[in-house]
Amino acid sequence: MRPRIILILILFLFITKTYAQQSPGTILTLQQAVEAAMKNELTIRQVQTDMETSQIALKQAKGNLLPDLIGNINHGMQQGRSIDPFTNSYVNQQINFASYNLNSSVTLFNGFQLLNTVRQQRYAYNAAQMELQMVKDNITMQVILAYLQILNAEDQVKLAEVQAGLSRNQVERLEILHKDGAIVPSLLYDLKGQLASDEVSMVNAKNNLDQARLNLSQLMNVPFDKNLQVERLTADQISLVYDADAETVYNAALGQLAIVKAADFRQQSANMAVRAARGGYSPSLFLSGNFNTNYSSAARTETLVNVVDVSTNDYVVVGGNKVSVISPQANFSSSKISYGSQLRNNYSTSVALGLRIPIVNGLFARNQVALAKINLKQANFIAQTTRTQLRQNIDQAYFNMKGAQERYRVLQEQVNAFAESFRIAEVRFNAGLGTSVDYLVARINLDRANLNLVNARYDYVLRTKLLDYYQSKPLW
Repeated sequence: MRPRIILILILFLFITKTYAQQSPGTILTLQQAVEAAMKNELTIRQVQTDMETSQIALKQAKGNLLPDLIGNINHGMQQGRSIDPFTNSYVNQQINFASYNLNSSVTLFNGFQLLNTVRQQRYAYNAAQMELQMVKDNITMQVILAYLQILNAEDQVKLAEVQAGLSRNQVERLEILHKDGAIVPSLLYDLKGQLASDEVSMVNAKNNLDQARLNLSQLMNVPFDKNLQVERLTADQISLVYDADAETVYNAALGQLAIVKAADFRQQSANMAVRAARGGYSPSLFLSGNFNTNYSSAARTETLVNVVDVSTNDYVVVGGNKVSVISPQANFSSSKISYGSQLRNNYSTSVALGLRIPIVNGLFARNQVALAKINLKQANFIAQTTRTQLRQNIDQAYFNMKGAQERYRVLQEQVNAFAESFRIAEVRFNAGLGTSVDYLVARINLDRANLNLVNARYDYVLRTKLLDYYQSKPLW
């Protein structure tokens, strides 16, 4: 009974228990593997950049609803005959001048183009978020697959080591019997050939384990570690009963899966783009305001100094005599107007309400609407195709899961049957009643059944994880 007990323990205990001999902190968990891939995967960074771009586009669309405020400052110098910006008269001198302008405008109505553009960009940003989540989900599934491949490869290495150990024990026993002349040489060489075959299988299994570790390391984008150890899945993580049917999985996926939400958001964004484009047919109403002031170095002010009587060339005749006419004359002093005073005294303001009516614009609005409708058709097609493909994928995944489940159940029975057959063949062979051919056939059948059982178990686990992914269930 000892070989049978060893085989059963190797098959099941190594699948369900953790490696107690490993020191704490040296075993990579499934969650740690996924988090490392999320942190280091370059594809995620690229998609995240696209999402940030969509976020900025949304902020800009909201900003377009706000009034603008623009200031202009001009300082200059002009020489020769020119117009004084202060008096608007011609002067022939060097003038330093400055002007200040502040204007603002806001769109009051433009066929709801701005509002619909905000809605369009909001849906586009939501779609970008879901597309980022979709990439993360896909990477998560790849990591889980690579993780399970390591577990599968580890179990196959353990199985190969046990098989090689059993063959080695038989060869050692037969070598003793051969020295005593108790067996024919062919029995020993048949078992040596089987031992060599088992050792080759062990080498191949170790190579497969290294390859699985390399695959996981590449997904995590970390240097390859040949001694990488992963945490074993416990028995409660590998249930052979799945409590959801295909219809339940599909309905859950429609409401929760990122790929469906992304397609729906893209569809809604395209619909808002059509509405925004139609706004190009409508008149646009604008409100604007303006403030201006200026300065000129030629600007001067005149100040009254005194008034004196001055004889003029005019005269009046008084009694036959010419008497000069005396006229009062005001004397002024000239001084420059200060910079601040000019700015305060020269300001002007204006408010305007404008209406822009599109009459003929080269069919621009019509073509924009036509292009937006084409994009909407494409988005509708993608959304419908996504649902169709999702339903097909879930049906296929559920079908594969049920097949893997039944295959694992049958293989369990096969392993039990071949284990008993091998036990009997080994007892007869050790007693000298059976041939090496009978022993090797029973051994090969058991080894093949054990290997198939290990593969079937992880195949079933992978199928259930895929269905969990469709339902957005925790994957660890």
